[in-house]
Amino acid sequence: MISLDNVSKKFGTGAFGISDVSFSIDKGEFVFLVGPTGSGKTTVFKLLIREILPSKGSIQIESWDVAKLPNEKIPELRKKIGVVFQDIKLLTDRTVSENVLLPMEVAGVAAKDAMRRVEEILTQTGIIEHKDKFPVQLAGGELQRVAIARALVLNPEILLADEPTGNLDNATSWEIVKLLSDINEKGATVIMATHNVDIVKNLKKRTIQLEKGRIVRDGKGEK
Repeated sequence: MISLDNVSKKFGTGAFGISDVSFSIDKGEFVFLVGPTGSGKTTVFKLLIREILPSKGSIQIESWDVAKLPNEKIPELRKKIGVVFQDIKLLTDRTVSENVLLPMEVAGVAAKDAMRRVEEILTQTGIIEHKDKFPVQLAGGELQRVAIARALVLNPEILLADEPTGNLDNATSWEIVKLLSDINEKGATVIMATHNVDIVKNLKKRTIQLEKGRIVRDGKGEK
């Protein structure tokens, strides 16, 4: 479903985000992407959603060559990929429902259908009781659930979660991981970037480890 073949990304500064990275992820897999800050995790995510282009190599998502995708096809690609950003990116002047509704408005979904879907996804992610609150009124774990709900509202086939537990306490982190696992069990392919060694060790999922932009390990669990 997802394949990177000898992909490198060199930025204008001369620094490499990633170098000669190759891996494949099957439909329905749950994969951890681990490594220290600056190891290339976020670069991989940006390449997958065509926010940046590779300097060399090819990126395949299903039948699409991502680097060669015409501009008019990029929105179609991004409908397939939900992203939970590291800094959440919720709009502070909109309620929970309005934040989650936004991707459906952009996609042109009819208002009645969109609101029904928002209710469904807020229920699934356990935050329906907060639907009329603003982000400032929510705790960290609740904010992450809103971000996940927004990423899932268009029923993407792939979910990219960039450090979704980074600022959360241990109990709340496990709640978020359980939610992501449930989403994966329903069929979505999940790639989670994380620094949380405890979660990686205990969940025993496939782990791709990056250091200085290169893959140093690809296997189950953590050393």
